[in-house]
Amino acid sequence: MSGPVRLDAELLKSLPLPRLAEDGDKEDRGRALIVAGSRELPGAAILAGVAALRAGAGKLQIVTEESVAVAIGIAVPEARVIAGSPLPHVPDAQSVTLGCGMEHGPALDRLLAELLDCETGVPLVLDAAALGCLADREAEVRGRRGGVALLPHSREMARLLECEAEEVEIDPLTAVRRAAKRYEAVALVKGRWSFIAAPDGRAFCFEGGGVGLATSGSGDVLAGLVGGLAARGADALTATLWGVWLHGEAGRILTERVGRVGFLAREIADLVPGLLKETVT
Repeated sequence: MSGPVRLDAELLKSLPLPRLAEDGDKEDRGRALIVAGSRELPGAAILAGVAALRAGAGKLQIVTEESVAVAIGIAVPEARVIAGSPLPHVPDAQSVTLGCGMEHGPALDRLLAELLDCETGVPLVLDAAALGCLADREAEVRGRRGGVALLPHSREMARLLECEAEEVEIDPLTAVRRAAKRYEAVALVKGRWSFIAAPDGRAFCFEGGGVGLATSGSGDVLAGLVGGLAARGADALTATLWGVWLHGEAGRILTERVGRVGFLAREIADLVPGLLKETVT
């Protein structure tokens, strides 16, 4: 099997994002549905939601726990914030992102099962706590229309593959290919170098970003970027590749401006519109 393709701006020219007409409105740029946050981690929903908007999604809906819904609505005035089940809102969404800042447990497991059972053809982006529910739902993920993007770090990837984390850390490329094949999904394993694989065997490697991206909330921003790009009409692979590159390039710029470490996850998404302006012709 051939090695991974380098993920850079040149590669992305062959995987362009859907073009946005100058006379289009917010409906044309899609509705991102972010299911995220909890009483202890409401900020995860904020980070993911703002990132989806910075990626160009036209409308944002955040479904979260009732106790934090008002606070999130004030923090993200651009969003419609909903306390309750996301299921009534899935049919009108162009992407669904699940897991950031959520609590493990039966409630999340049931919600994931219901989302996988929804008859919708839009990408589903799964991150953080949602990944812990997947090992027993392989068949549902494989059969889902619209595609699925899995965004684990090495320990979460180990749970997906039911192996030891050390196996993933020693050979992340093999691990990400196994996950993509097992779940018939786009899979990422985050690390110093990030590896992405598609179900058809294609693999990619992103070598940028830097240690500063290993900070609290960074993964929530990445999930929001992927969800926002998918809402604009990108398929799961294209959205993931662009999301990883934008996230990493923003980290590189912040390293130069702020320092090798110490910049905040909330600063990453603000750089994305400028990177898109420079890259998308």
